[in-house]
Amino acid sequence: MGKMQREKGKRGERELAGILRDHGYDCRRGQQFCGAAGDADVIGLPGIHIECKRVERLNLQDAMDQARRDASEGELPAVFHRRDRSGWLVTMRLEDWIRLYREWEAGRETEG
Repeated sequence: MGKMQREKGKRGERELAGILRDHGYDCRRGQQFCGAAGDADVIGLPGIHIECKRVERLNLQDAMDQARRDASEGELPAVFHRRDRSGWLVTMRLEDWIRLYREWEAGRETEG
């Protein structure tokens, strides 16, 4: 990976962390201090391992495999990704999305 691609990746991580902070989550780039392999690209969403990809062409399966490998026990792997001039997308395994949805649905039922 070239220097420009790495810089774009770092900018993407900072951008994503900023958006998540705007939503009230204390997020920051995960590798800004130690750079240890296996760190999430963006940290601060408890229970979610974030793999951040800011590229035009993404091998989504490879990115998800990386997120799955790097996720700690109990963390749900998720790939947050976007292209130029496009919005952020989040990709998760179906079984992980179902877990989140069930928890959200249960929360709605207790509110009503």
